[in-house]
Amino acid sequence: MSEIGVQKREKKRSYVANRISYPVNIVWNILFALASLSCILPLILVIMVSLTDEKSLVQYGYSFFPHVFGLSGYEYIMKKGGAVLSSYSVSILVALVGTVLSTMVIALYAYPLSRPNFKYKGLFTGLVFVTMLFSGGLVPWYIMYTQVLGIGNTIAVLIIPYLMNAWYVLILRTFFKSAVPEELLESARIDGANEFHIFAGIALPLSTAGLATVGLFSMILYWNDWYLPLMFIRSENLYNVQYLLKSILENVQFLARMSTQVAGIGGAVKDLPSETIRMSIAVIAVGPIILAYPFFQRYFIKGLTIGAVKG
Repeated sequence: MSEIGVQKREKKRSYVANRISYPVNIVWNILFALASLSCILPLILVIMVSLTDEKSLVQYGYSFFPHVFGLSGYEYIMKKGGAVLSSYSVSILVALVGTVLSTMVIALYAYPLSRPNFKYKGLFTGLVFVTMLFSGGLVPWYIMYTQVLGIGNTIAVLIIPYLMNAWYVLILRTFFKSAVPEELLESARIDGANEFHIFAGIALPLSTAGLATVGLFSMILYWNDWYLPLMFIRSENLYNVQYLLKSILENVQFLARMSTQVAGIGGAVKDLPSETIRMSIAVIAVGPIILAYPFFQRYFIKGLTIGAVKG
C-alpha cells in the first residue's frame, strides 16, 4: 500500500474517532440551547415588564405576556429628556474614546511582554501583576486625580482611570504569544523593519481577535461605570447615563418608601410606577451595549482566520 493511501486511512480513522455521535450531539445541542435561553429569557422578561402597566403588574405579577401594555416607566424617564440625551452623549463619547485609548495602551504594554528577547519582561510583568493584588487605597487614588492631575469634574476623569487594566494586559500578552510567531518577526527584522513597524504592521493585524476581545471588555467597563461619576463629577451636564439612571432610581425608591410612611402624601407620588421605571431603566442602560456585540463578533471571526502562517 502506498504511503499516500496509509495517510488517507489514518486521517479518516482519526476523523471517525473524534467525531461526536448523533445522540451525544443532540444532547449537547439541547444543553447549549438551555444555556442560551437562561441568558436570553431574563432580558426578554425585563423588556416585557417595562412595557406592562403598573397596576396590571401589581395585580398579576411578572409575565412574558403583559395583560395590559403601558409605557408609564419610559414616560417618567423621558420627562428628563434633556438630561437623558446629555448623559447618553457623555457615555458614548467616554466609551468610544476610552475603548480606543485603553486598547492602544494595553496593546503597547502587552506586546513587549510577549517577546522572549525583551530583557525586562519579568520586571514589567511583575509590576502589572502586583496591581492585581494590591492597591494604593481610595484616598491616595482620589487625591491623585483631583489634586495632582487636577482633572476632577471633567470628561478626562471618566476615561483615564480605566486606561490600564492588569487582567487585560495578561490576556493580550498571552494572545500575542500564540498569534504572532517569533520566526515571522525575525524575518521582518532581517528585511530591515524596526520594532514599531513590526508591531503596527504584523503583530496588530494578526491579533485582531485579541484586540476585539479587550476592546469589548473595555467598552463594557466604560459604559456600565457609575462609580467614577459618583466620586469625581459634580456638574449634572457631565453625568453619564448609568449615573443619571442610578440617581433616578434612587429618587423613585425614596418617593415610593415615603409614600408608605407619610400619611396624606399626594396621589401622584402614590401612583408612581416604580416597578416599570426600574425595568425601563435597565432596558435603556443595557440596550446600546447589546448592539455592540454583533460589530465585535465580525472581528472575532476575522481574527481567528487572519493569523494563519503558511509554511
